Amino acid sequence: MYLDLNPQLTPTQTALKEETHRFAAEIARPASVELDKLADPQDVVKPGSVFWDVWRKHYELERHLAGMPEEFGGANLTGLDMHIVAEEMGWGATDFAVGLGACGMPFSMGLLASQMTGNQRLMDEIVMPYIKDREAKYIGCWAITEPQHGSDTAAANMPEYLNNPAISLDTHGRRDGDDWIINGAKAAWVSNGTIATHAMVHFAVDRSQGPVSTAIGLVPLDLPGVSKGKPLNKIGQRALNQGEIFFDNVRIPDYYVFVPPELYPLAGDMILATANGGMGSTFTGLARAAYEEAMTYCKQRVQGGKLLCEHQLVQRKLFDMFIKVESARQVSRAVVTYNALAMPPVSRYGVASKVYCTQVAFEVASDAVQLFGGMGLSKECLVEKLFRDARAALIEDGANDTLALAATRSLIDNFL
Repeated sequence: MYLDLNPQLTPTQTALKEETHRFAAEIARPASVELDKLADPQDVVKPGSVFWDVWRKHYELERHLAGMPEEFGGANLTGLDMHIVAEEMGWGATDFAVGLGACGMPFSMGLLASQMTGNQRLMDEIVMPYIKDREAKYIGCWAITEPQHGSDTAAANMPEYLNNPAISLDTHGRRDGDDWIINGAKAAWVSNGTIATHAMVHFAVDRSQGPVSTAIGLVPLDLPGVSKGKPLNKIGQRALNQGEIFFDNVRIPDYYVFVPPELYPLAGDMILATANGGMGSTFTGLARAAYEEAMTYCKQRVQGGKLLCEHQLVQRKLFDMFIKVESARQVSRAVVTYNALAMPPVSRYGVASKVYCTQVAFEVASDAVQLFGGMGLSKECLVEKLFRDARAALIEDGANDTLALAATRSLIDNFL
């Protein structure tokens, strides 16, 4: 077991860590490994797949409510609690960690909007069915990425993009009486895209103003005019369902649009800070998993008449991996803990965690493959899968290069 340098975990946090680790080790990881071997991503999510066993167990244990307020079944998690859950799930299976983590976003935002506006219809029609669900019948997704716009939408505050119609979202909405009508498409990188029942959709209101004129609405994906593409066939995180969503004159009531353009800069920044912080925590877990696999192998494999771990070059590589894992852990833990209390959370810290920790995960997984030698390239070894899963993270939830540029602009603008 990997050492935890935080000695002040409460008994409750220790129990949370053990419970989450057990779910990750006994349920999520075995299913993720099994699903990774399927050639067709449509087979991953077909009825009867072990994929659905994981989702149903997640809901049955009420893990989908963890981030909700306590009065709605939530666990009243602190920042450190959230990091514990994300790291352990990332250790077990980053693909399930990301999908299960994203599923509550539309409903959490809907709850917040309902509480702020007093709109009971939003609660009754959208939020409460999710809260009462124990069978994974209500699944959410975050629909922001588009075929023509990916990570650049996270950089709307940069001078190159500000008020620039060229990067306005192609998905757009217009008022029609008490309704909104939405048209456009979201790219295949939408996590839970083809299995989701509800989407938190970012859409342009006035495309001539660029990304500053953007709103967020909640769209039930069984409405007329909604269609979906096939699950994305990708090299890693194959248990994370992703796919396109198309909107053709989709009509939603006005109260489903819970973030108007005037609030979008603040809401978008908050979402980015939270999502990126979660990515940093999750992929710290993957880095730890790769390190543990490498250490275990090096203590068993004999090469040149002695254990691999007795060769000095191997020892140095193992120690460098340890430093990277522990530093990523402290960065991601500090960011999640800080942003859990900050209002609003600071997106540049979330970006720093995501960029640094996903890069660490990729480097540590790559080093683990190297230490395994030829066996590290075999699909029989977990490190081969971890390496592919880690590579996807450098693009996922915002490409690291673009995120870094956006965060640097924030650093410059806020430097005194």
